Amino acid sequence: MTETHGTHDTHPDRYEVLVVGGGAAGLSAGLVLGRARRRTLVVDAGEPRNAPAAHMQGYLSRDGMPPAELLAAGRAEIARYGTVELVTDRVVDLARDGAEGGAPLGFTAHLAGGRTVRARRVLVATGLKDELPPVPGVAERWGRDVLHCPYCHGWEVRDEAFGVLATSPMSVHQALLVSHWSKDTTLFLNGVAEADLSDEELRRLAAAGVDVVPGGVAGLVVEDDRITGVRLADGSVHARSVVFVASRMVPRTGLLEKLGAELRETPVGACPVVDETGRTTVPGVWAAGNATLVAQQVVNAASTGYTAAAAVNAELVFEDIDARVGVTQTGGTAEAAEAAEAAAEV
Repeated sequence: MTETHGTHDTHPDRYEVLVVGGGAAGLSAGLVLGRARRRTLVVDAGEPRNAPAAHMQGYLSRDGMPPAELLAAGRAEIARYGTVELVTDRVVDLARDGAEGGAPLGFTAHLAGGRTVRARRVLVATGLKDELPPVPGVAERWGRDVLHCPYCHGWEVRDEAFGVLATSPMSVHQALLVSHWSKDTTLFLNGVAEADLSDEELRRLAAAGVDVVPGGVAGLVVEDDRITGVRLADGSVHARSVVFVASRMVPRTGLLEKLGAELRETPVGACPVVDETGRTTVPGVWAAGNATLVAQQVVNAASTGYTAAAAVNAELVFEDIDARVGVTQTGGTAEAAEAAEAAAEV
């Protein structure tokens, strides 16, 4: 495809950067790119992972802010710079255009709403989805009094009666961790045999004061719109007011896979292989946020969006300079790569 370098190309469906995803990572990237005078399209499906949560915690200067307010504030900040367009839509297909004859990198994206857009670079910030155990009440209470992260919610529910619903071998670790916020913590094995726990795990649970309850969990007891207990398969009920459960976190890597990005296996699924700036193994494509590392909090995701956007801009700067002096490149110059890495360290 033919591209006009810099910020002067005003074709309505041609951009310098396409950001897929408008959560903390995508909006942070959009802000940096707007300040860098890059014509950018941010496409967001409007399905943030933390939508069920009333507040987010641990984000310096934004502690306790509702997630929707953070996103609204981010969109308002981006709008001040004039070169970033934000749309509510979904990218359903993404392909790399040919780069024959030294043409710059380019990508074509098809949106669910019918638009076809093109961009010189792509930054994927599609996040992840939580797969919850099929225990009645868990999905309905998710983000309210069914929680996963004590750093996100522990202070707000401190000293309440905690239940931890076992879903994996890491559930013992989760129970030990959350017991710091409440000394009234019970681990429900939910079908995991107590004999499968090591002697060391049992000793650590006992030392932390965590009760261990065997047997399957039939569901949560909810009264007056709050959890009051955990019901076992035998019908017995254990009074609890908060339940921690580890979801299976699945990064949304579909678009990256379409582009041929290399993935690496992790305990929670496949994540793209990226460098310190978020650059994937596909030239011209970056990834940020929970699409790259599922353990990130909102503040961490925003940081990776910033880093990736600075690297994308640096690569474009040097590509444009090379074009002016007649240097032919197809995947970014060595100087561009060095500048992108330096941008991540600033």
